[in-house]
Parts: sequence; C-alpha cells; structure tokens
Amino acid sequence: MNEIIDIDDRARSLKSLGHVSYLLHLVVAIGAVLPGVQASIALLLVAFVLDLVKREDAQGTWQESHFGWRIRSVLWAGGLYIATLPLWFFFIVPGWIAWSIISIWFLYRIVRGWVNLSNNAAMPI
Repeated sequence: MNEIIDIDDRARSLKSLGHVSYLLHLVVAIGAVLPGVQASIALLLVAFVLDLVKREDAQGTWQESHFGWRIRSVLWAGGLYIATLPLWFFFIVPGWIAWSIISIWFLYRIVRGWVNLSNNAAMPI
C-alpha cells in the first residue's frame, strides 16, 4: 500500500533530529575546547551514526546539506586529530596548539551549521 507522508511532518522530524545531532556535537566540541570539560566520545559517535542512518531520509531537501556538513565535520576533525597526534608524543606544546585549533574549528562548524538549521538555510557544499 502507498503510505501518504506529510512533507511538513517529515521536514519537522528531520529538523528536530538535526537539532539533537547539533546539540550532541556541540557538547563534544565545547568539551574539546575547554580544559577539564571532556565529554564522552560516545556522544559524538551517537550523533555521527544518527546522521549516517538518517541522511538518506533528507535526500532532495535543503536539510540534506546539514547531514553532509555534520558528517564531513566529524571526519575532517578526526583525521586532523590523528594526523597531529605525533606532535603530542614529540612536542607537547605544538600538539596542544594543533588540537586547540582543530577544536575551535570544529566548534565553529557546529555553531555555524546549527544557526543555519535554525534559519531553515542549507549549508554550502
């Protein structure tokens, strides 16, 4: 049988999921920037998996760009953290500086994305 899906309900549901995902990302991002406020990586993994699973539901909508934005943010930040990991082993201060810059960049992407989601605006590709 054909199921009738209310587009407004679908859009609201995806937007609510986006808010939850951005919130989880934000908690982790703030924890990465502020010393002593480390949030669990599990929160980031939950948000990442939610985005991967629900990304297909947003295909063809303006919200699709937000799923890609969040997924790319996590992948880039993770890759940059791993790439700069040797700095911690050999030189503590450069490692701290590199990770601080990555954390601030990640926080910026989460805040920028959440503001655009709240304004019903797509993210740039």
